[in-house]
Amino acid sequence: MLRQWITKIAKIIKSVCMNDLTVEKLYEENKTRLQLEIINNDASFKKKIKERELHRPGLALSGFVDVFTFSRVQVIGNTELAYLETLSPTKREASLRKVFEFDLPCIVITDNNQPSDDFIAIANENKISILKSVFLTTHVIQSLSSYLEKEFAPFNIVHGTLIDVYGVGVLITGRSGIGKSEVALDLVERGHRLVADDVVRITRRTEGVLIGTSSETLLHHMEIRGIGIIDVCSLFGVHAVRFQKRIELELHLEDWVEGKDYDRTGLEDLFIKYLDVPIPIVTLPIFPGKNITVLAEVISLNHQLKVYGQYTAREFNEKLKEKIISSKSLKDYLFYDTE
Repeated sequence: MLRQWITKIAKIIKSVCMNDLTVEKLYEENKTRLQLEIINNDASFKKKIKERELHRPGLALSGFVDVFTFSRVQVIGNTELAYLETLSPTKREASLRKVFEFDLPCIVITDNNQPSDDFIAIANENKISILKSVFLTTHVIQSLSSYLEKEFAPFNIVHGTLIDVYGVGVLITGRSGIGKSEVALDLVERGHRLVADDVVRITRRTEGVLIGTSSETLLHHMEIRGIGIIDVCSLFGVHAVRFQKRIELELHLEDWVEGKDYDRTGLEDLFIKYLDVPIPIVTLPIFPGKNITVLAEVISLNHQLKVYGQYTAREFNEKLKEKIISSKSLKDYLFYDTE
């Protein structure tokens, strides 16, 4: 029953996240950070923002609208407003009407500028909300671009547990009931930090980085069979949890299969892709009595060595080859030393 409930939550998360971003959500989630205020009305708050890029409509205000990307959030700063002030009232009105006849999501005025009365009036006629920020145009664009990148980033929902082990984001996967949460709980008890349990939301950033987060419903909670739902933050303290973490490797747990050929050298790195981004994967066969927690720590530390360019298995292999060659040369030398 509990597993079905968690699966339902995962489906809800995916369906909600697939909805388009609205102007209202953009305003609510950025009004504090950018000190946004509504200048005219909220007429366009239900409109969908369908593109992650922003647009400065300077060229459109001058009359050229052939390539006007009107479906983006429009950012107007000192330059655009200064240009409008150079126009006569008649030409300014014509310029504004030509731009505002498009279905704009909203307009963001920067640097605490106040648009003219005709600007506001024409925006009201076309039911376009005008927002204003006290910050400079560069700051507003950087902040909103970062926000939109996060909102429009491709994502996937994975059944697993994400934990920060020695600074490495380790995604623990495996069949249901194999012990992912128990391993994570043991790691938390040893001082590592939980990010998400059961439902991991993986988002791809533009740099090809995978970021893992939990759902708001399951945040910092774990399901332990025989115990039930526990609050890790309340039990172990705030230092035992974090809200998000870059996913750097996957630890896949599977049942031990007698006779199966498991990797014993580590010479070959294996990868798995999430959202077309490859990350290393380590498959760990488990059986009663095996200390998975310590092995997870070792895997994490070994990954850090590889990040810094130290591949222990390969270095050992090269030393072994040199030893064999050196030993053979000495044997050949002594074979011909008959005196």
